[in-house]
Amino acid sequence: MSDLAHLKALRGTARHDVPMREHVSWRAGGNARQAYVPADLDDLAAFLATLPAGEEIHFIGLGSNTLVRDGGLEGTVILVQGALDTLRLQGEGEAACIYAEVGVASPKLARFATNQGFSGAEWLAGIPGTVGGALAMNAGCYGAETWEHVVRAHMIGRDGSLRVRRRDEFDIGYRHCVLRDDAVVLGRDEWFVAGEFAFARNAGPTAVADSRASMKVWLERRAATQPLNLPNAGSVFRNPQGDYAARLIESCGLKGKRVGGAEVSTKHANFIVNPDQIATAADIEQLITEVAQTVQRECQVHLEREVRILGNAKKGSTA
Repeated sequence: MSDLAHLKALRGTARHDVPMREHVSWRAGGNARQAYVPADLDDLAAFLATLPAGEEIHFIGLGSNTLVRDGGLEGTVILVQGALDTLRLQGEGEAACIYAEVGVASPKLARFATNQGFSGAEWLAGIPGTVGGALAMNAGCYGAETWEHVVRAHMIGRDGSLRVRRRDEFDIGYRHCVLRDDAVVLGRDEWFVAGEFAFARNAGPTAVADSRASMKVWLERRAATQPLNLPNAGSVFRNPQGDYAARLIESCGLKGKRVGGAEVSTKHANFIVNPDQIATAADIEQLITEVAQTVQRECQVHLEREVRILGNAKKGSTA
């Protein structure tokens, strides 16, 4: 994309040397070599078809589960939040579901479902990301998970081809989603562009009000237990079977531990925050490593990272 002449027919916005700290919730990290904000799904398909074979491609929504290393990202970043944001009711009666593109924020999906007379989507108000991230990692909270409600997933290939996949074409688990087709790798050969979600129909005259009240409870609970006022990327580690990462981290006395400008939250031990917005990606990554090592040493439990780390370390960095 160094020569943008071939992009003139496209309707989206192409940029070079894009500061990813502006597009990830940690507010840290290096630049992307190039980024594209598609005008819509058709425009994205046309854009992907212009990229060379083997191009490294990353889809970023709210960046709430992502750290970009200080050396930045090669390849192309697709910025979908506020771009691929179609949200609509699809079908009628018992067959009705909700179609949501990957740039739709999960709380927006929760509100839309509630207003359309569905129940069971309220917990999505507590997911601080987009539909794309929720699909890719089977996001969840308080015992509920994204793929419990997915009927079909809409995908795009690196050549711009579009297809719809059934739920049974995926292997789904806790914070886990891969294609059963070994020849196709999510995040390399195909990416999510939309999902179709099924929820239960509300019943009774007060059902919508009850769902809104339930959603309010989810949001209040999240605000009371998580450091939402500070830059963070949500839960850093997956919960090990039968336990909680936060409990293990706190038991090791790690709340408040710092590396550079990065800190283990004193409010929720499974969150790392950037309170003064001076942390480098290397600070955050080093703190993640030290927390995991300490829990392994003191509790004999391996903590698996939930956040994804992309890009290259800055020259001279030890991260």
